[in-house]
Amino acid sequence: MTDLVDEGPSYRVSAYVSARRKASRAARMARHPKLLAAASRTFVLRGYHAASMDEIAARASVSKPILYQHFSGKLELYLAVLQGHADALVSGVLLALRSTDDNHQRVRAAVEAYFDFVDDESQGFRLVFESGIVNESSVHRIVDRATEACVDAVFELVTQDSQLGPYQARIWAVGIVGASQVTARYWLDTGRTVPKHQAVEVAVAQYWSGLSGIPPQTVDRPR
Repeated sequence: MTDLVDEGPSYRVSAYVSARRKASRAARMARHPKLLAAASRTFVLRGYHAASMDEIAARASVSKPILYQHFSGKLELYLAVLQGHADALVSGVLLALRSTDDNHQRVRAAVEAYFDFVDDESQGFRLVFESGIVNESSVHRIVDRATEACVDAVFELVTQDSQLGPYQARIWAVGIVGASQVTARYWLDTGRTVPKHQAVEVAVAQYWSGLSGIPPQTVDRPR
């Protein structure tokens, strides 16, 4: 030990501390998805108020102090879980709208993205669309931002490919997003009485019958 101290304690101790910090950060990052998955399952099954940090820690196979190293409390953990599911919804809709240049197929893909979201085994849609914290502003902000992002994506598509003005295009975008969400949840809540692809086709037929009647955007060509 004397030799170690004499040979340069500052460098060796700093290197040791740095290595331990890196290892600790790596361990926390590795545990993070596991904690979020355990929390998501607990919140879906119990609801926010009935869920406990003890149960979440047990489900994740970690101690409660470990859980608190990642999240200061239940609300912060809930918001992190909610944000993850909201991001998944927005990503699904954006990918759907960018998957093709055919507008009919775009509408179908976007509607299917909502059905896929509510049909996911994680049931994360229940936290996004059926949150039990009705008075928590931070929850509303996450959900509202996700909804607006989906509306913005559809709005951009409609304005690019039709002659509708901004207000009319926004109405169409809000209508499609809202109807897709409600229709998908109805299909799930009524026990998936028809296969998903059939339910999607019925919904798309309704939306497209109105959308296809909008005059397309014309491009002025030089003479």
